Parts: sequence; structure tokens; C-alpha cells
Amino acid sequence: MANKILLLNGPNLNMLGKRDSQVYGDITLNNVEEACKKLAKKNGLELESKQTNYEGQLVELIHTARETSDAIIINPGAYSHTSIAIFDALEMFYGPIIEVHISNIHKRESFRHFSYVSQRADSVIVGCGVQGYELAILRLVQIFKNS
Repeated sequence: MANKILLLNGPNLNMLGKRDSQVYGDITLNNVEEACKKLAKKNGLELESKQTNYEGQLVELIHTARETSDAIIINPGAYSHTSIAIFDALEMFYGPIIEVHISNIHKRESFRHFSYVSQRADSVIVGCGVQGYELAILRLVQIFKNS
């Protein structure tokens, strides 16, 4: 049975390809999700992806993942810096969590330098563009291999 990964994207990530291309590039979220699904399948993993602009919905998706997923890749967007609720939900998830940020949050506004999600994440990938999602999948391949 294949390990299952839930890929979660938070607010404004549905605007990839339409948003500040200097920071986020011109690839759409749909393109990112398709590339991730292919890479996951190639490595014997299943990947489901969800995006929402709503904090409570992200919390609900994380709660559901406790029963349906072995790992979470999450780009919580701006909620990284503000949401204790998302942190608390992630604390209740037992599998590995990889946090991804397309831009290098440490080179941006000072309020973006801290992430509640990082306090729970097993790995954090920042500043690698959308390739960060693929790096997260490859990291999970290693984690699953070693467990």
C-alpha cells in the first residue's frame, strides 16, 4: 500500500501564475499540483492536493488528514505567521510535515521571518520557487524509506 501525502496550500496560492511573477514565477498552482502528482506516483506515493483561502478549512483538512494521510506538505501562505490554530491542528497530526514557501521568507518583510508552522514541521523548504514542492516529496521519499 502506497504512502499517502496531503498537499495543502493556503491563502492566495490559487493566484500562482497571476501574482507577482518576480517572487512567485508564472507557473499556476494546477501545474504545480500535476507535477507533484507525477513525481509522487513515480516514487510509489499517492498525493492529494487541496487549496483554500480560509483558515478554518485548513484546520479541518489537517484534522481529516489524521485518518487519511501519512504525511502533509503545507504551504500555509500568510497563515504561517499568524495562525496558532493551524499550528495546534498540525500538533495533532502524527506523521511527517514538510513546510514549503516559494519565496525566501527570511529575505522579505520582518513579519514573515517567524512561522508558527515551522515549530511543528519536520523540514522547512524556503526560497526554492515551486521546485520546493518537489523537494518536499523527495524528502518524504527518504523519510518513508528510513521508517
